[in-house]
Amino acid sequence: MNPKVWAQALNTMPKLTPDEWGRLDVIARWLIATRASVLFMTFMSAALGGLLAAAEGVFDWTIWSICCLGLVFAHATNNLLNDYTDSRRGIDRDNYYRNQYGVHVLEDGLLSPRRFWGYVGFTGGVAILLGLWLVWARSGLTLDLMLAGAFFVLFYTWPLKYYGLGEPAVLLVWGPLMVGGTYYVMAGSWSWDVTWLSLLYALGPTTVLFGKHIDKLDLDEAKKVRTLPVILGESRARSWVIGMLALQYLGCIGLVVSGRAHWLLLAVLVNLPVLRKLMQAFRQPKPGAAPEGYPENIWPLWFSAFAFDHTRKFTSVFILALLLAQLGIPG
Repeated sequence: MNPKVWAQALNTMPKLTPDEWGRLDVIARWLIATRASVLFMTFMSAALGGLLAAAEGVFDWTIWSICCLGLVFAHATNNLLNDYTDSRRGIDRDNYYRNQYGVHVLEDGLLSPRRFWGYVGFTGGVAILLGLWLVWARSGLTLDLMLAGAFFVLFYTWPLKYYGLGEPAVLLVWGPLMVGGTYYVMAGSWSWDVTWLSLLYALGPTTVLFGKHIDKLDLDEAKKVRTLPVILGESRARSWVIGMLALQYLGCIGLVVSGRAHWLLLAVLVNLPVLRKLMQAFRQPKPGAAPEGYPENIWPLWFSAFAFDHTRKFTSVFILALLLAQLGIPG
């Protein structure tokens, strides 16, 4: 058992030697192979959907737990298939960007194809079984939501990411599909109010993906992976991220001023120093080398690292504010 490695894998993407990998337990290996540190964003989507259901008095712990686990395992499955597809298509070869900031179990030879597909089978199997249970228990649009999720799990890496549709897909998945879907399986009805709030939240995960694709824009362009930043160009893509982040804060302020959200949502403004630091980074091109004092285990992540740090902090405060509002603090 390697609980310290579990914690590390949940916070970063560790880079390991084959010997270090060989000493890990199966849980640590699974967490690293599935890039568990980014699963935080999926958990938060489910948490937001649950909180919004609780606000309507329709929260159910069993339904929520099954939905949350299903979404997390679906995301983990997508991460595995993402690595497989890019490896199979030759994108991740020759010390490509993906191989530089974390373990790539296929390119680094840490998992045999048979063992890798065992990971995929287990992870995807859990997601499917949990989804089918929800379909059986809740019916209605639940099957449609599950099939939509399966579509994005299977086809995000190719063709969506290769043709500038990966970023819009993330906005839809982490917003209406995950948040709205979690709300739906408990409430039994679709809510457009939840949908709009979910899009506001989902801008965070979308900026993380934008940041990663800006970080490796030149490499993607050379390998004909036409992500949205490749299509837009680096400068314009950086401006889009700044615009999306500004929209998150302005959206929260607008909801409070219009009376559609509790005043506690203004607590997200405590993240303005983090936002200011991020915007300073996004106003300039990526440096050619890691600046002095920059963590070696994060480089060459740059824009994505700033966006990920901001999203974790913004989302934590966003969810906490909604939770405190649910506890009955006067609006």
